Formats: sequence, structure tokens, C-alpha cells
Amino acid sequence: MVKLVIHVIWVGLSTILISRLNINSFFMRFFRDLARSKARRRLYGNKHALVPMLLGMDDPIIKTLDDEAAEEQMVSLTLDELSYYDGEEDEDSGEDTPIYLAIKGRVYDVSAGGSFYGPEGQYHDFVGKDATRAFATGCLKEECITSDMDGLNEKELKEIDRWIELYETHDKYKFVGKLVDDVVEKVLEKEEEQQQEEDSIEEKEEQRDNEQDQSEKEQVKTN
Repeated sequence: MVKLVIHVIWVGLSTILISRLNINSFFMRFFRDLARSKARRRLYGNKHALVPMLLGMDDPIIKTLDDEAAEEQMVSLTLDELSYYDGEEDEDSGEDTPIYLAIKGRVYDVSAGGSFYGPEGQYHDFVGKDATRAFATGCLKEECITSDMDGLNEKELKEIDRWIELYETHDKYKFVGKLVDDVVEKVLEKEEEQQQEEDSIEEKEEQRDNEQDQSEKEQVKTN
């Protein structure tokens, strides 16, 4: 009887959740929470974490690797460098590259989840990128796979922390390092901004000169 009640409750909860999220997002978060609940049982002895997670009532546990050993081994990658680690075959070595992804600037090796993140995996579009917005919203469209967090609400920001918890506490995924700005790219962007400012100033000066010339011509006609 108890099993039947649990089954009915589970079906009901599943129906509610699926109605709120698209199918891909639902299963994506379901398997994430299943892995998180296993990690909490393994690390903290919590045997009842799954139901609150599925109801969205849990508070994420952020277990960042900030000890000295981890910091010494941590690498810094630019987005361009991160894009290399997509699980595809390396042209020089002929071997598949590791599979990295980033969320909120933190880079993780998810090679152990090749069936999900590998070239044939459902979430391969996430690898080699910082897909923070996609993790937050559940949107799997190309325009959503970005690090841009502008406009995210509190609920979506909490989703980011739940994903970070998954990658931080997973027994097979590994923290690699953090994303950093590409120095050369930043210099080029700054030069482009300066050029745009100079062009804008020149345009305003030219417009002012034209207006002044026009004003002088009108005065001459009047006289």
C-alpha cells in the first residue's frame, strides 16, 4: 500500500513538473537532481534529499574546491582555449580531446559523462562553452548557450547553483579551473571602443561645423 501511495505521488509530481518545463529540460534536471541526491547521501549521509529537490524546495550546497592543492592544480582558460575540449578527435594526435564545460566561469571535466556530453550526446552543444544561461533557464537553443546572466530571476540563479553543486560533488566529474579574459581580445575590444568614440566625436564636430556654416549662410542671405 505504501509503495502504491508513493507511486501515485511520484506520478502526480512528475505530471506537475513536466507541465511547467519542456520535456528536455525536465529530464535534464531530473537526472541532475538524482545525481545530486546520490552525492548528498555519499558525502553527508542524507537519504531523503531527492523529493525536496524534485519539488524545487532544496537549497543548493556549494562545495567549491578552494583548498591549496586544488588551487595549485587549477588552470586558467580563455573561451577560445575552452572550445578545444569538445570530445572531438584531435587532428594532430588522432585521439579524442577531454570534454570540458563551464558554468559561471568554473570549468569542469565531464569526460566521464561521454554518453551525455560526447559528440553524439544530447548535451554536446554545452561543451567547450560557458553555458550558464542555458543551465539557468533550461533553454537549449543556441542563443541560450551563453555566459550572459542579465535578466535572470532569483529562481533561475538558484538553478545555476544547483548545477554547480552537481559538478562540484559528482564522484566522476572534476573541477579543472576558471575562465579568464583573453588579453589580446580585450586589447582589441578596447581599441575598437576607442575608435568608435573618436569616430563619434569627429561626427559631432563635423555636424557642428555644418550647422555653423549653414547658420552663417542664412545670416548672409538675411543681410
